[in-house]
Amino acid sequence: MKNTLRIERAIKNITQGELAELIGVSRQTVNSIESNKYVPSTVLSLKIARVFDKPVEAIFLLEDGD
Repeated sequence: MKNTLRIERAIKNITQGELAELIGVSRQTVNSIESNKYVPSTVLSLKIARVFDKPVEAIFLLEDGD
């Protein structure tokens, strides 16, 4: 699964730490999600989508084989 989290943060001009605080996780978790090392839970994905006021599918994209 790919994501556009880094791009969305840049557009909204917020740091990994600020996003982490908004969604209730550590900065390292945000970094892991952006690096595609960690797939967030449904709840966490929904929280992230809410911060950026976008549907989950606009941030997290399924790839072939997912």
